[in-house]
Amino acid sequence: MSPVRILLVDDHAVVRAGLRMLLSADPDLEIVGEAETGAQGVRMARDLAPDVVLMDISMPDMNGIEATKRIKASCPSVAVLALTMHEDDQYFFEMLAAGASGYVPKRAAPNDLSAAIYAVKDGGVFLFPSVARLLVSDYLQRVEVEGSAGRPFDNLTDREREVLTHIAQGESNQEIADALCISVKTVNRHRENIMGKLNLHSRVELVHYAIEKGLIEVGGE
Repeated sequence: MSPVRILLVDDHAVVRAGLRMLLSADPDLEIVGEAETGAQGVRMARDLAPDVVLMDISMPDMNGIEATKRIKASCPSVAVLALTMHEDDQYFFEMLAAGASGYVPKRAAPNDLSAAIYAVKDGGVFLFPSVARLLVSDYLQRVEVEGSAGRPFDNLTDREREVLTHIAQGESNQEIADALCISVKTVNRHRENIMGKLNLHSRVELVHYAIEKGLIEVGGE
């Protein structure tokens, strides 16, 4: 199997050097380029067509949000994974709206970063627990405030909303079962009911659904 081709976009040379050292330890990961500005990252993504772009957000000439939008517009098959010091809701929701498939804070453990890279490369999504909670909290609040008859999410029971929250936090079925004092079989049944009622099939679909339906505010700069 070919290694996952990665483009690093971060304006700090020390951060890029650390990422290169960390990721080079995995023979299935290959750093194909480094960019120190958002604009340079967009150009290199077009030229190199990497599998995954590790994108910082705060950069001087073009921020990671705008760079992500441009990369996804010209190279839709390239997955963008935000790797940033920011863990607040504004940057999180803006990166998702721009087309990022994952969001990892720079304080994350190395194995979390590797897991995120493999997840988004295969078309999935990776949300670090601290930011996944922002998504589900905002989602459930809007269900309470803005829900109206006929919307699928109105049909979720209180228990299904609890399970949904744990799912989005990246917990396994066993972890959810332990937290809620129910069986794994019951967790599976709730999971199937949730996805069926919302007509969704993955966590990334939940993210896109919430944004498209206005369940999440995407703030401006």
